Amino acid sequence: MAGNTFGNSFTITTFGESHGKAIGVIIDGCPPNVEIETEFIQEELDKRKPGQSKITTQRKESDTCQILSGVFEGKTTGTPIAILIPNEDQRSKDYSHIQDKYRPSHADYTYQEKYGIRDYRGGGRSSARETAARVAAGAIAKLFLKQHGIEIFAHVSGVGNIDLPEVNYENIPLLYEQREKNIVRCVDEKSADTLISLINTTRKNGDTIGGRIATVIKNVPVGLGEPVFDKLHADLGKAMLSINAVQGFEYGSGFEGTRKKGSENNDIFEKNNEGKITTKTNYSGGIQGGISNGMDIFFKTAFKPVATIMRDQESVDKYGNKTKVTGRGRHDPCVVPRAVIIVEAMAALVLTDHYLRYLSYKK
Repeated sequence: MAGNTFGNSFTITTFGESHGKAIGVIIDGCPPNVEIETEFIQEELDKRKPGQSKITTQRKESDTCQILSGVFEGKTTGTPIAILIPNEDQRSKDYSHIQDKYRPSHADYTYQEKYGIRDYRGGGRSSARETAARVAAGAIAKLFLKQHGIEIFAHVSGVGNIDLPEVNYENIPLLYEQREKNIVRCVDEKSADTLISLINTTRKNGDTIGGRIATVIKNVPVGLGEPVFDKLHADLGKAMLSINAVQGFEYGSGFEGTRKKGSENNDIFEKNNEGKITTKTNYSGGIQGGISNGMDIFFKTAFKPVATIMRDQESVDKYGNKTKVTGRGRHDPCVVPRAVIIVEAMAALVLTDHYLRYLSYKK
């Protein structure tokens, strides 16, 4: 099975299954002397972990990480960093009834057809449990970016048919504080209760619902990204689309930009009071020609409704016989509150990878 490694200069390789003994990640290419705050890494994992609120899956995992290598006296050594996260609360019996059945919109059928074998316990390798390893690696990347003044902030910008008001991204620390005040991780306090109620009602009806996450990356220097296949926005798109349940990615003016004329969508260059070249608008989302232009990078990620619902659904088994799939186990009625930190982690991995490549040009 290929495709377990992500990145070019800063790479991660994740391992483990949803119901195995542990999951983890190997990080290669991390520069030496990056100060590692273990409390920060754990805080990042806590934001993704299951069982954190009434609107998330009730699987109980502490997601306590163990750094096995690559860190000495609180700093990275430049050698591979290994992080292990033990699994603690598997209930494999919850999945015995679908051992030979294909759950609608899951990876069961494609996985079985491709590999001729699958771990049906929680989806095995295709489970979103794997993303905990990405969050741990993303925390290391964030600590690297922090040394260079780069900030990444994501938040829930909509659930179902409800879109939240536009956000002013000038004060990122304040936005973090506002986001963490509610379990749905939106920065608009007035909207939080409405979203929570919508997700709760959906859960009680045995159903799930999709949502959207908006992300901003500030203080990015000019020059990250390559002009052809390794465009910065292309790598961000791949990173986001590799997250479970993601079905859409757009940056800058995105799909709305297709409704405009060039004269309306172009970003006009100007020199600000500090003598720095900027643009009057930012419809490009901070990226032009695949390369960062120094403006804020802005993108949105769309998540489909979680595929497992607590209702009977028609399907077939691996022999082609008609059957019914009954939803069991512990699942998120809406994934976006926990996915916010995964989006940030993947963005941090991309930015770190490209920043290291950028530094090589500056030598």
